[in-house]
Amino acid sequence: MSTYVYGITSGSHPSLPDGMEGVGEPARQVRIIKEGDLAAVVSDAPEGLRPKRRDLLAHQNVLAETGAAAAVLPMRFGSVSPDDAAVAGVLAERADHFKERLEALSGKVEYNVKATHDEEAVLHRVMSENPEVRALTEANRNAGGGSYDDKLRLGEVVVAAVQHREAEDAAELQRALEPVAAAVSVGPESTGWLANLSFLVERASAEDFIAAVEEVRKAQPHLEVRLHGPLPPYSFVEPGPSEPAETQR
Repeated sequence: MSTYVYGITSGSHPSLPDGMEGVGEPARQVRIIKEGDLAAVVSDAPEGLRPKRRDLLAHQNVLAETGAAAAVLPMRFGSVSPDDAAVAGVLAERADHFKERLEALSGKVEYNVKATHDEEAVLHRVMSENPEVRALTEANRNAGGGSYDDKLRLGEVVVAAVQHREAEDAAELQRALEPVAAAVSVGPESTGWLANLSFLVERASAEDFIAAVEEVRKAQPHLEVRLHGPLPPYSFVEPGPSEPAETQR
């Protein structure tokens, strides 16, 4: 039977609660596979697993219980290996990498920050900051609304100005929060967000990070900032650009 992998932790990790259940219906019993100094938190993999709410929550609960006692490298939902022997083989093959990552992530959690523009607020800001937008708007107003071409030109200039503002605000958001984080991972671009950033934060200083997010909200009222966390450090299982991997000398 295939093996479902929730995460990787140290072989000395305290035991999981008795009877912990994972994904599947009926829920599969969670167990540990040990290999050297490492351990994988696993269960049997149910057939035809889909990202249903019940199973997503079960995956998250196993990681939360595991991460409450010690560092864990979380696997994405749906991580399945052919069998227990294959899991143990990966633990042995990538032992140095996993141990380095566990050390780097010890005592840390992930916070995800997404930002969008308040449309009305950003238009007011663009109007106040961009002389060309103001001039074209005034010219159209004086011309009784302006011609079709005039309106098209104004629209193009406004769109370009808003896009420029998006790029600047994304960079400013990252600059504001980086000092209170251990590392940052930039998420994939999306038409729904001007910024999608994940931050690795010391668990002990999480309140400082949350306070920094609140400061951004106050200082940038044209931004709508959403904070999600604390989360298992999904975005930092592999070292990112702001957290280079150790090199052998």
